Amino acid sequence: MKPLLQNKPLTILIWFCAISLFILISILLFTPSKIPELDTGISLQKTTDSDPTNVNHLVFGIVSTGNSWPNRKKYVKLWWNKETKGCVFVDNLPPEGNDTDDSVPPLCVSEDTSKFHYTCKGGLRSAIRVARVVKEIVGLNNNSNVRWYVFGDDDTIFFPENLVKTLSKYDHRLWYYVGAYSENYDMSYIFGFGMAFGGGGFAISASLANVLSKVFDSCIERYSHHFGSDARVVSCIAELGVGLTYEPGFHQVDLRGNIFGLLAAHPLSLTLSLHHPELVEPIFPQMTASNSLQHLFEAANVDSQRILQQTVCYDKQFSRTISVSWGYAVQVFQSNVLLPDVLRVRETFKPWREDLQFPGVYTFSTTKIHPDPCERPAIFYLDNVSSDKDGVISNYTKSFRDCFKDNTSLKNLEVIKVVTKKLDLNIKQLQSPRRQCCDVFHSNSSQLMEIAIRECRYEEMIYMH
Repeated sequence: MKPLLQNKPLTILIWFCAISLFILISILLFTPSKIPELDTGISLQKTTDSDPTNVNHLVFGIVSTGNSWPNRKKYVKLWWNKETKGCVFVDNLPPEGNDTDDSVPPLCVSEDTSKFHYTCKGGLRSAIRVARVVKEIVGLNNNSNVRWYVFGDDDTIFFPENLVKTLSKYDHRLWYYVGAYSENYDMSYIFGFGMAFGGGGFAISASLANVLSKVFDSCIERYSHHFGSDARVVSCIAELGVGLTYEPGFHQVDLRGNIFGLLAAHPLSLTLSLHHPELVEPIFPQMTASNSLQHLFEAANVDSQRILQQTVCYDKQFSRTISVSWGYAVQVFQSNVLLPDVLRVRETFKPWREDLQFPGVYTFSTTKIHPDPCERPAIFYLDNVSSDKDGVISNYTKSFRDCFKDNTSLKNLEVIKVVTKKLDLNIKQLQSPRRQCCDVFHSNSSQLMEIAIRECRYEEMIYMH
């Protein structure tokens, strides 16, 4: 066998490969990159907090004043508990000072905003203080455990469990601005369909909030002409290149009067908030606004994810259509009604303001209520709700109905019993929601109807028979 050095072709090949590898390494080590790495402000490292999002990952920034807080804290008490984190920002402390119990959040006095310009005629410069809550809350809670900052007014009623579920659809390490615009077309048109209305509440991922807090003061000076706080927030977020992620479960409630129609035809999403409880009629008849909301939370505390979820079923025996707004009310139509017509919001309410350009135009599909009371559905309001190992039972009793032409079966019907399992949606179900189905059962008593709500079968359709 010849020595290796005498094998010239092989020797040349080895030396060529060695020299090529040396040149390549030198280029990689000593040649500066001509394309700079894009800094998005988002860490791509694996997070250690891989556990599912829970209420401890949320921090609430609630806006109030020293004068309004004593009367408004009853609304916050409906949904706040000792596990919830956050602060109520006031211009000054009320006479009784800070609350010492954990049934309400602590009070934080807002920073001085006198150095900022406010040039909007007819507006209130307190909008600057309200807007800066998105900056101040980060300064108080800037730690790695926070995933979402949630903002609202002192009369914004949140459903924290539903917020956790909804926000868990999104990666908190990315930049998200989540909320909804007004139900009133004029208000959304004026302020923009890309703005989350503050009274309905909105959420900002911690990764975005941390950056926003650093640039907010420099940004806010450019928008001294804006009317409200939420307009300032969306403008600064827009300058960071981020748009609104729309979630219809946030409810600004820019409506007047009876909002039954809105609540009875809730969109196919979890209920996240309600606003303006003092500017609309109590949602349950013969109750105060506060007692009505407490009654609603009796159901929400049993099955939060199902609250106000609309389920429609058709009664074959009597050719009736039944719409369940779980935890609130059941409507019984005396005839078959096509599903798309049942899902439209009935205009039981009045416009936010009559002097607007389109006072009766809304940002969802509506239908007029029938002038003949006998052509309207019979309404059964929530009476009580309970749960055990077998499921959840809610009972609804008939409200007063001004009609003498009801057929015998509907005239005698007094109570509707709804049976179901507690709702616990997974991420896929949240990302691709589907309405549930229901079955109607008739008892031996003409006064009672029983409805069972369940998941629809794979190819099952909800339609008239």
